[in-house]
Amino acid sequence: MYFIYSLLLTLGVLLLSPLFILRRGKYTAGLWQRLGGVAEFDAGGKPVLWLHCVSVGETQAARPLFTALLEAFPQYALVVSTTTLTGQSLAQEVFGRQAAAVFYFPFDWAWTVRRTLRQVKPSAALIMETELWPNFLRLCRENNVPTAMVNGRLSANSVRGYARLRWFISRVVNDLTLAIMQDESDARRIEAIGLPAARARISGNIKFDLAPALDEKALTDTLRARFHIDATRPLIVAASTHAPEEKIVLAAFRILRETQPAARLLIAPRHPERFAEVAALVEKSRWQWSRRSALASANDAQADVILLDTIGELRAVYTLATLVLVGGSLAPTGGHNVLEPALAQACVITGPHTFNFTAIVKDFVAADALIQLPETQEGETPAQLAAIWGELLADEPRRRALAANACAVLEKNRGATKRTIELLSPLLRHE
Repeated sequence: MYFIYSLLLTLGVLLLSPLFILRRGKYTAGLWQRLGGVAEFDAGGKPVLWLHCVSVGETQAARPLFTALLEAFPQYALVVSTTTLTGQSLAQEVFGRQAAAVFYFPFDWAWTVRRTLRQVKPSAALIMETELWPNFLRLCRENNVPTAMVNGRLSANSVRGYARLRWFISRVVNDLTLAIMQDESDARRIEAIGLPAARARISGNIKFDLAPALDEKALTDTLRARFHIDATRPLIVAASTHAPEEKIVLAAFRILRETQPAARLLIAPRHPERFAEVAALVEKSRWQWSRRSALASANDAQADVILLDTIGELRAVYTLATLVLVGGSLAPTGGHNVLEPALAQACVITGPHTFNFTAIVKDFVAADALIQLPETQEGETPAQLAAIWGELLADEPRRRALAANACAVLEKNRGATKRTIELLSPLLRHE
């Protein structure tokens, strides 16, 4: 089974090799590390605890856990890996000073995993959310390296997909020593694909434990000054957008400006490889606009539309926002994290497609803590979105109530990090 999996992985890499060449920065960054060539690092004579995050979302979510691990288990040297280029950039920024090493996760061939394990020599490995790499988990087990999934989540769609390969997936999940899942439904789902119930635990969602971005205040102040963001011109942030959401947002903004001429729009695309594409869309819209990556100019203060074409700065922007539309939800992508803008006390809006955050969005809607747009006929979304924006911009008490309710939901759900540490203790106290 593992031979067939490795063969299919190899074929996939070969078929995608033209894409790797065309997008070298995204797919070949850290290639030597991905092939197991992790550089030597100083663990200070301590056993190594390996924390793996996939991309930006998991890296941001891991921030409270990283701090808690350092405090609860000082006997370990903590190292962090990521899969994506953007995740690596953020991990270097937020963990680089305290982690013993930050590197790319290996390709999941047996030889690359073995090479990485020899270099890193982990005593235990923690995997954020849901990363089931068969060879990595198998070889960790064979080398007596306990592995735990933390802040785990598993959607119903994923379970249906895994069900087609249950004979293989059940072996993969059984290589996990422990699965600490976000809620009861996630725990039941991972059990449904083969994990023994005795190894599934529930912690809540670590993302609720994020602290306000106090360390990003200087960046917030820089953005405020450069783009002259103040209360006289309300700022709408379209965060983590996917195609075709930018077109929808720009169309909605044009409608809104008929009744709210002072409003401004900031668009933050989810994926860096789309920055140029979105810049072309904004240019075509004929708004006066600026892009964050360009040199500062007098035009920035007057821009109607701002393109945030940078990595890791979105949290600093939320504090400046009057309204935040969380992307990936107008398009059927599954939505993105509503907790970060809520933490910044912004008024949050999502589209109808939030299946990646079903439980969180359900809690927020039930508490009147965000606005979720209903599904509409194709072509009607811009007018619907513009109407919601207009209503909220004209009703400050309503905005304040939504933001206050969101903060209450956050406070009610805190504590997952502490529970995770407690659940990990039997696994990590032996060192």
